Amino acid sequence: MARRSDTKGALKSAIRGGTRSRRRTRQPSRLRRLAQGVRRWLTRGAATIVLATVVWVLAYGVVPVPTTAYMIGESRRLGAVEHDWVPIDRISMNLQRAVVAAEDANFCLHWGFDMEAIRIAIADGAQRGGSTISQQTVKNAFLWHGRSWLRKAMEAAITPVMELLWSKSRVLEVYLNVAEFGEGVFGAEAAARHHFGVAAADLSMRQAALLAAVLPDPQGRVASAPSGFVDRRARSIADGAATITADGRDDCFAN
Repeated sequence: MARRSDTKGALKSAIRGGTRSRRRTRQPSRLRRLAQGVRRWLTRGAATIVLATVVWVLAYGVVPVPTTAYMIGESRRLGAVEHDWVPIDRISMNLQRAVVAAEDANFCLHWGFDMEAIRIAIADGAQRGGSTISQQTVKNAFLWHGRSWLRKAMEAAITPVMELLWSKSRVLEVYLNVAEFGEGVFGAEAAARHHFGVAAADLSMRQAALLAAVLPDPQGRVASAPSGFVDRRARSIADGAATITADGRDDCFAN
């Protein structure tokens, strides 16, 4: 009897142990399946975002940019903004060269990032900007204004994609059509008419240099009523435009 009781007890213990073991193995299996599902969801989500961004960049490579997040915000704040898209062949070469000379003299030489300008900006304690026209185009056309690590990371990711898919001339065309040249005044055509009463195609070098001089602070500087600083800056930009013409640094966009 004692042996039978011991045998029954051992059998029950074995059954209970097996049940606990199955429970223990079943739990990690569920967790693994959940983790795999989350990973799949994240991977698909990331792939969708990447694909959508590439399609967006491709689209803006051929169609006019209708508006931007910053334009929408300014329109709400001001009630309306001035903006007229024009193709690059209707934008004076004076303005094209002036803006490149003022904002990114090595525009034709880099792939989206000017490493020398970035090193200088870091050496100066980030008191001066190192952003290229390509980076500013990405910020203006695809992202939002403001300082944040997320925006900078997205800008750094999209810029080489845009440089790969667009010509330099297209980058400059989009930039000149979405940049702010005065409070609520966006793009070369609206700026030329607002400040000087001419079409963008008819801007003189002096007028173009004045417009380029306000770009770092379009709401604090006025091209048609320049301060002494803006006037001096415009003269320097005109000299810079002549320099990049002479040394060929306008080859990637000059007609």
